[in-house]
Amino acid sequence: MIIELAHFALALAFVLSLVMAVVPMWGAAAGRISWMALGRPMAVSLCGLMTIALFGLIHAYALSDFSVLNVQQNSHTLKPWIYKISGAWGNHEGSMLLWGWMLSCWGFFLATRGRVKLPPALHARVLSVLGLVTSGFILYILVASNPFLRIDPSPREGMDLNPVLQDPLLAIHPPVLYAGYVGFSVAFCFAIAALIEKKVDAEWAAQLRPWVLAAWVFMTLGIMLGATWAYYELGWGGFWFWDPVENASLMPWLAGTALLHSAAALEKRGSLKIWTVFLCILAFTLSLLGTFLVRSGVLTSVHSFASDPTRGIFILALLGLTTGGAFLLYGLRAPHITIGTSFKPVSRETGILLNNVFLFTFCATVFMGTLYPIFLSALDMGSISVGAPYFTATLTPLLVPFAILMGIGPLLAWREASFVSIRAKLYLPLALTVALAAAIALMPWPDRVFTVTMFACAGWILFTTLSDFIRKTQRFTQIRSMPPAYYGMVMAHAGIAVLLMGATAATVWKEEKILWMTQGDTVAFAGKTLNFIGIRPDVGKNFTIERAILSLQGEKDAAPDFLLPEKRWYPAQQRELSETALKTDGFAINYAVMGDQDKMNPLRRVIRLYHHPLVLWVLLGALMIATGGLMAMASPSKSTSPSTSSAARKVQA
Repeated sequence: MIIELAHFALALAFVLSLVMAVVPMWGAAAGRISWMALGRPMAVSLCGLMTIALFGLIHAYALSDFSVLNVQQNSHTLKPWIYKISGAWGNHEGSMLLWGWMLSCWGFFLATRGRVKLPPALHARVLSVLGLVTSGFILYILVASNPFLRIDPSPREGMDLNPVLQDPLLAIHPPVLYAGYVGFSVAFCFAIAALIEKKVDAEWAAQLRPWVLAAWVFMTLGIMLGATWAYYELGWGGFWFWDPVENASLMPWLAGTALLHSAAALEKRGSLKIWTVFLCILAFTLSLLGTFLVRSGVLTSVHSFASDPTRGIFILALLGLTTGGAFLLYGLRAPHITIGTSFKPVSRETGILLNNVFLFTFCATVFMGTLYPIFLSALDMGSISVGAPYFTATLTPLLVPFAILMGIGPLLAWREASFVSIRAKLYLPLALTVALAAAIALMPWPDRVFTVTMFACAGWILFTTLSDFIRKTQRFTQIRSMPPAYYGMVMAHAGIAVLLMGATAATVWKEEKILWMTQGDTVAFAGKTLNFIGIRPDVGKNFTIERAILSLQGEKDAAPDFLLPEKRWYPAQQRELSETALKTDGFAINYAVMGDQDKMNPLRRVIRLYHHPLVLWVLLGALMIATGGLMAMASPSKSTSPSTSSAARKVQA
């Protein structure tokens, strides 16, 4: 009964989303206040209906109701409860329902947020566009991805969830990442509403900024969680592999980063209006593109959920209608939007504009590397594999000028500046950067030119950021006067530098060994002695285990560290899965994977060993970036402060 109620709530939500797409928009066009006001209760009601639908599916998973086809295909009675719950979105149909629920939640917060100061007509149009986008996704769920289908007779047991998804991090990674993906839909709705009204100004940007920041923070955390999961769960021996679905999440993050900077320039100085609107549409377009890639069957990836081309065509049609219509409206209305406040070639606005150009180029490069093999295959022109060498060769040359700009840009004044005025501020960061590069160059490691370049870029970003921070916060009064957005910028820029150093060190300086080992074998590894003690069997809740016991001994008197890689067998899925073993060593990680056994000697196994220096800096840097975004969200918008509101009016005048 509950599953039928959830299905009915989803159908009713579709009808309500269509009404929400039409009535407030019509009211804004006709000047009917009462019709415009209906947008808020509709958004709240839509969220309530989608919550009933989602939690109806979760309830079926919690009770192992195998009369529901989706539950039977992705759950099992012996599965731990956390994976029963997360199994609701660990499949294609459930993940799309989660996506629709996220859309309705963003609509709920947009409708009820007390600080929303948008004019009634603009607010009504924003909610209407969100209703239109939501209706498209709900229609897709109802027609092509229904998670509420029943089967009769009901099986006694389920087929279990994909073993690689039975991980605590994968229980929270999809909701966090989807919150970022879907959050960019709010920026899209703001852009479409502004284009309809032909009005883009500082007040609009001030209201847009918190939503973009929230989506960007969720996106950052989601990518970080996914990379961490792939690092320890998939046994690839690294944290990023330029997998097509990894790239699908990276592209909207890059566009969202550019959007953040453009929105800041528009809010503070009334400039970069066209760029801001364009990036709102682009970020959401790339989010939809990621959905298409994961669920269309056009690529093969461990992250992919579906391989049904019918579903892919539906999403492609939704992508074409939504973003195609948006870019058409953009082309028609952009000439009617004023250019905004002018600025000199040397200014912070120019720095932000160049920042956007670089980020857009990064995004286009990743786009080409991800989709070019798909285009070749679709045209029957052969198949190629695009991996790390392509991205390293194409992105590294762009990273150098981009890093230089990141260091200099925040030091420039708005509207007009000169390099002479900031020259003295660059002496110390430049000296520290040169010293760091020289120290790295003296180390006897491979890929010296690449390593020195990456550390120099990271050092330049870090030293210029910290130097400016120290100079601006020498006195207590200065500390109190600086807005939270400034501290957020410092934290995020420093986080990028830390992440870049960690990624470079873990990639270039890693130690790797792949060897056959039998009980009692020893090998030198990472400056220590590794001993293969043996293999012990064990039993999990819904799987059996073969666990290798490896001891890693440093100094003679020191206690050894133990690495316990596993081979797990899931009977319900008839599938084997390797579980990596990780042991931290300062900021480094020692990493072990147990491979296949020798057919002639079952006790002899392939053991893969990795030592990744500074790899924890990657995680630390990502957390710093997300924390910077959260700190920036604490800054009041211009439209909420009397003094800044007057400044915004002057800019618009």
